[in-house]
Amino acid sequence: MRVEAVLAAYAERHPDKTAIICAGEKTSYGALQSSIRQVAAGLADMGLTADDKIVLYLPNGLAVVQLLYAALNLGAVAVPVTTRMTVRELTDFCADCDAKVLAFHSDQADLLADLLAARQDRAAIVVGDSVAGAVPLADLMSGDHQGDLPAIPSDQDECMINYTSGTTGRAKGAIITHANVLIQNGFIHAVEWRLTGDDVFLVGTPLAHRTGFGRLANALTLGATIVVMESFDAPKAVALIEAHGVTVMGMVPTVCRMMIPEITKDPGRCHTLRRVLVTGEAFPVSLKEQFIKLLPQARLVSFFAMTEAGGVTSLSHEEQFTHPKSVGRPTPGIEVRVVNEAGAEAAIGDVGELLVRSGPPGAFTVMKGYLNRPEETVATLRDGWLYTGDLGYRDSDGYLYIADRKKDMILSGGFNIYSKEVEGALISHPSVVDAAAIGVQDEMYGEAVAAFVEVAQDDLPSEEDLIAHCRKMIASYKKPKYIVFVNDLPRNAIGKILKRELRAMAPDALQPLMKRGA
Repeated sequence: MRVEAVLAAYAERHPDKTAIICAGEKTSYGALQSSIRQVAAGLADMGLTADDKIVLYLPNGLAVVQLLYAALNLGAVAVPVTTRMTVRELTDFCADCDAKVLAFHSDQADLLADLLAARQDRAAIVVGDSVAGAVPLADLMSGDHQGDLPAIPSDQDECMINYTSGTTGRAKGAIITHANVLIQNGFIHAVEWRLTGDDVFLVGTPLAHRTGFGRLANALTLGATIVVMESFDAPKAVALIEAHGVTVMGMVPTVCRMMIPEITKDPGRCHTLRRVLVTGEAFPVSLKEQFIKLLPQARLVSFFAMTEAGGVTSLSHEEQFTHPKSVGRPTPGIEVRVVNEAGAEAAIGDVGELLVRSGPPGAFTVMKGYLNRPEETVATLRDGWLYTGDLGYRDSDGYLYIADRKKDMILSGGFNIYSKEVEGALISHPSVVDAAAIGVQDEMYGEAVAAFVEVAQDDLPSEEDLIAHCRKMIASYKKPKYIVFVNDLPRNAIGKILKRELRAMAPDALQPLMKRGA
C-alpha cells in the first residue's frame, strides 16, 4: 500500500472534489493528480529514480504537495525541511541524505547561493521566478510526457526522511515508510478522532513540520479537503474557517492563545469547527476552558507523539478536564511499556523510560530506523521496541504522564528544541567558554529558551551578540530568548553540568531580564 496510490484512487473516484485550497485557489483531486503526474515525468527526465532523495525546502503552498507526491510516484524519498531552518542546517541535511534534487523558492535564491554553487553537480528546482542553474517547476509542469512512469520496485517502502534535532548536536533522519503514513493518518486517526472524507481541514503550521504534514496526510488519505495557510495569522485563520466551513484544525496551545481574542469578537464565525487536534507543550486547563466556552460545539483531542513513533497516546475531550496532566492512554494497537533502569516493568506511579511498539519497525507506526545511523538505530530499536528516552509513569487506570522531557528537550510553540543544539551554537562563539540551555515558562509559547553562559573575561560579548550569533547557526525559533552570564556553571564531581540547579536558580536570575523586556 502506497501513499501516492491512495490519492490517485480518490482522483479517479472524485475528480471534481476540491482537494486543496491555498492562496485563494482551489485545486480539485483530478487537477492535482494530473499536475503530480506531469511533475513526476519531469523529475524522471531529470534522473530522479527509486530511493533517490529530494529535499523540499519550501514555504507552504501547492508546490510542496505536487513535488512530494511526484517524487513518491517514482519511488523516490521526500525530505521536507521547514524554511525556518538555517542554510547551515539545510546543507547538513542535503549532505546526510545525499540529496539528488533540492527544491527551493526563488525568494531564497540569494540566501542559498553558496549552497547551490557547491551542488552544481546535483539538480535543483525553483518555485517562483527563474534562477540560473535551477529548473523552474513551471517547466516540469509544461512538458509533454507520454506513456507510463518508470515502475517502482515492489520492495521500495521508504516514503520520507524527517530530521529530528540531534540530542548530541547532530540531526538524525528518521526513515518514515508508506505504511507509517497510511496506518497512522488514514486509519488510526480516522477511527480514534472520528475523521472522515467529509471534513475540511485547516493547517497553519509548516507542511514540512510533523504536525502540518499530519493534517495534510489526514486529508489526502481520507479524500477530504484541506485549507493550507501560507503562514499563520489568527484573523486570517478565523476568516478561512468561516469562508470554507472548516471542521477540523490542528493547533498547539500557542496558536490557541493567539486565536482566542479573534474568536471572541464573533464566535459564530467558527460554528463549523467540530474537532480540534492539539499537540505540543502542556495545554493549560484554563486555556481549554476559554476555548470551549467560546466554541461549545468543538471537541478537543490532545495527543502525545514523536517523529520516530507517530502518535502514541490520546486524550479525549472529556478527559481533558478529568485528567488534565495526563498525555492520555495508549492508542489502540500501540503498545507502551514503562521500564525501570533494570529493564523491568515499573510499578504503578514509578517513573521509568517509555517504550513503544506497533509491530515490526516500519510496518505500522514506528519508524523503520535512522538514515545512515546504524549504531543509533540499534540502540533505539531493540527487540521490536522503540526506546523513546522519555521518562514517565502510569496510573492505576492506565493513563500516562510525562515526568521529564526527552534528553532535555524544550517545547516552544509546538516546536522541539534540543538543548545540545542551542549549546553547540553558543559554544561556537569565540568568546564563549561553555553554555547550558534550559526551558523556562513562557506565557505565549509555553516554554522559551534560557541559556546560562560562561565567557572569557577579557572578551565579553553582549546578550544581543550571542543571540545574533545563534540566529546564524540555528533556526530562529531555537535561539535563546534569555542569556544569563555566570562565572561558573554548576557541576557535579565529574564535571557534568547540573541543569536541575539551573532550573532552580532561573526564576531569580531571569527576573531582571523579564522586567527589562516587559
